Amino acid sequence: MKSFCTALFIVIIASTTSISHANSYKLLLPSDDQSEFIIHHENYSLGYDEDTEQAVWVIYEYTKDEANTPPVKRKDKFRPDPSVPTGSAALSDYKKSGFDRGHLAPAADMAFSKQAMNESFFMSNMSPQRPRFNRGIWKKLEAKVRSWARKDTIIVVTAGILKGSQHIGKNDVLVPDFYYKVIYVPSKEKAIAFLLPNKASTAPLKTFVIPIDALEEHTGIDFFPALDDDTENPLEQHPDLADWDW
Repeated sequence: MKSFCTALFIVIIASTTSISHANSYKLLLPSDDQSEFIIHHENYSLGYDEDTEQAVWVIYEYTKDEANTPPVKRKDKFRPDPSVPTGSAALSDYKKSGFDRGHLAPAADMAFSKQAMNESFFMSNMSPQRPRFNRGIWKKLEAKVRSWARKDTIIVVTAGILKGSQHIGKNDVLVPDFYYKVIYVPSKEKAIAFLLPNKASTAPLKTFVIPIDALEEHTGIDFFPALDDDTENPLEQHPDLADWDW
């Protein structure tokens, strides 16, 4: 198990968080035994695993106002994350690998401000995704999540499940076999989770829904440990798909 004291120290020295920003998601940080560092950027936070050179989880709040703000122009400024003390993955790790630099916190979700967009291109927010997955079913899921955020503020937790046999680049960046996404709507106290294999698919998004309890078993992550049990337990059961706009 990683040292909690070390992680807490990194939280303090690496944080670039503005207290003026409404970052209520920081009260709901996931809990796991794999993250070596917890990094806070202005609009999202992540637990970083040095062994696999990527995030165990990325969490951010996506407000209704942000989702309905005209997007800033995308600039693909991929670069190492200076907040990772041991150094994050590099662009060269992905070069000629055949894998996309797949965003975890999507650039389109961060398009409400230039700073948010800029920070979404840190390599700590990337994970190796097969092109037909990243540009297909994963992109479709990201678009669906944005449509939900346009109606109500949400909190998103997402990353790859850090298990797999394939690595890329000099830094041995792990290629996850699966990716997950958890969406929590605080105002309605409802949540939904998805688990998708890192490959192309034309299946409906509903087929990838999984109970949060089951996802926690797959990942070893407690997604909402700060919530009281009366709130958390119903959230983590299988959601009623009729509660969601498909």
